[in-house]
Amino acid sequence: MFAMDALAQPARSLVVPYENEPPPKLTIDPPLPGPLAKGVAFIPYRVENLRILPVGGEPARRLSPRVGHLHITLDDLPWQWADYGGSSTIILVNLPKGRHKVLIEAVDPEGGLLTSQSITFDAPGK
Repeated sequence: MFAMDALAQPARSLVVPYENEPPPKLTIDPPLPGPLAKGVAFIPYRVENLRILPVGGEPARRLSPRVGHLHITLDDLPWQWADYGGSSTIILVNLPKGRHKVLIEAVDPEGGLLTSQSITFDAPGK
């Protein structure tokens, strides 16, 4: 099955820019239930058509394939943090008991919004 999916995907060069890049896509999965029951939210995510790299500034906006990073906001707080690691998992520890919302935004190298997804879940607390 994997081989068939791989064959169906168009080839992408990392050396030659290509025109008309498809838009970035971000998918967030619910927190993993095992760790969440212990008070740790492991939130898996996937990005397509965007490489998460520790680069910034206007010149990086011209790179192809497209590069960027993530902005993460918890519970609509007025601050957020950035993720340049591309680990495919956001990990939150010691969340107080109750309902929480996590907003993940895929942004360009200068912080311009490309796409976003949010997820709401209940943490059991301690």
